[in-house]
Amino acid sequence: MSSLAQKILVVGGNGFVGSAVCKMALGRGMEVTSISSSGKPYKTPQGHTPAWVERVEWRKADALNPESYADILPGVDAVVHTVGTLLDNTQYKQKIQEGDIMGFIKFFAGQGSGPSAEGQRSAYDILNYESAVRVCEAFVASEPVSGLTRVRPFVYVSAEDFSRPVVPVRYLETKREAEKQIEEIVRDHPQYKGVYIRPSLIYHPHIRPMTVIPATIFDVSARIHTAVPSYIPMPASVLRWLATSVFPNATEKTPSALNSMANLLSIPPINVDHLGEAICISLDPARDIRGVVGVRDMRQLIGLSQTGPVDSAANT
Repeated sequence: MSSLAQKILVVGGNGFVGSAVCKMALGRGMEVTSISSSGKPYKTPQGHTPAWVERVEWRKADALNPESYADILPGVDAVVHTVGTLLDNTQYKQKIQEGDIMGFIKFFAGQGSGPSAEGQRSAYDILNYESAVRVCEAFVASEPVSGLTRVRPFVYVSAEDFSRPVVPVRYLETKREAEKQIEEIVRDHPQYKGVYIRPSLIYHPHIRPMTVIPATIFDVSARIHTAVPSYIPMPASVLRWLATSVFPNATEKTPSALNSMANLLSIPPINVDHLGEAICISLDPARDIRGVVGVRDMRQLIGLSQTGPVDSAANT
């Protein structure tokens, strides 16, 4: 326990992923500060306030405006950036939180993936890229308080390529662009390092019950793909062959969406609490974790079987 980061800043700690990070960090004895645009403490979709919420310092701040949180940075061992959006229009999150499956489908089909107006920055660019880069720049520019001598991680919650073509390619591009820019920033500052967490489908049976059915389906698919010998053609391997041999790339920067579909079938989903736990373990200076951390890496970090089934009763 003592080797882990002692105090962390979670950007978006009252969100789905950020709250899991806060909860798991507290369980490991860390001090936690959260910043968000509202500054409001986390509440469950039912409006409840878990007991652990009282142990987090909740601050209102704008990730794009370092002056609103600059005073926090010198005193933290690590920063975890969890802010992001799957769709350009962020209103879809309310449908998910409410468990309104039909409302989400109608919203998604009607406007969820529509492009931003010409000349306007998209939510992808602002939330997935700019907010992370601004926080990282401010973090490396901060002067650590006396006694903080360890390498300070900047953990960016990115994403595995698993959602195309349903989700626009710009979602993945902004995630990868942020990873690249953060890496360039920390490269010139040896006392800092970048950690890029790439979850697949994130689920939780109580917080987001509508995610359980697809998570179960894709978990079974991933276990089958893992169990079958590599010389036997499977849907994922066929899709990857088509992506490299038949169909061109989606863009110059992004592989064919067939690769994304193959990942969806072969990479297991991850419970949000397991994701939060893996992020906290990645902060351990003794492990010196840096660079990209995929789902299988996360499962190994938390001691979870690579072929274990989706849990029906996750930690709450």
